[in-house]
Amino acid sequence: MEERKELCDIVVEALENIGVNIEDLVVIVYDLQRKYNEDISMEDCEENLLKVFEKREVINTVLTGLAIDKMVQEGKFPEPIQSVIKRDDGLYGVDEILPLGIVNLYGTIGLTNFGYLDKEKPGVINEIDQRKKDGHQVTTFTDDILAAIVAAAAARIAHGQRLQEENK
Repeated sequence: MEERKELCDIVVEALENIGVNIEDLVVIVYDLQRKYNEDISMEDCEENLLKVFEKREVINTVLTGLAIDKMVQEGKFPEPIQSVIKRDDGLYGVDEILPLGIVNLYGTIGLTNFGYLDKEKPGVINEIDQRKKDGHQVTTFTDDILAAIVAAAAARIAHGQRLQEENK
């Protein structure tokens, strides 16, 4: 368990190194859930987000996606895949497939949340995506991974809310 905590801390630090704070993600989770759960608090959202980060699949996906973006930024991938990832080719799709490993942990609601977030790109997800569009940074995987993390946390909250309702 201690190793997983250390890995979770590494993920949080890796995100902070690219300018993404937990609070940025918490706000999006809150905005997603408040219309369905009037009692939701920012603390609830943060707790659920951190629980998502504890999952080994999430840790591995985040570290893999961030590493791919970094290596492409540094020009370390062979062509033609280097250019495909760098320009975030619309038909590439692997950048969405990898984060599905995160959202699939929380069922269909995680998947539908991900689709919404991938399309709308609220908050820091949009900020990260804009870096790519401005040509400053390769974020092909990063924006989708952030959307998946938020989607999973929101789905986790929804599942917990359902359990509370059923136990009343």
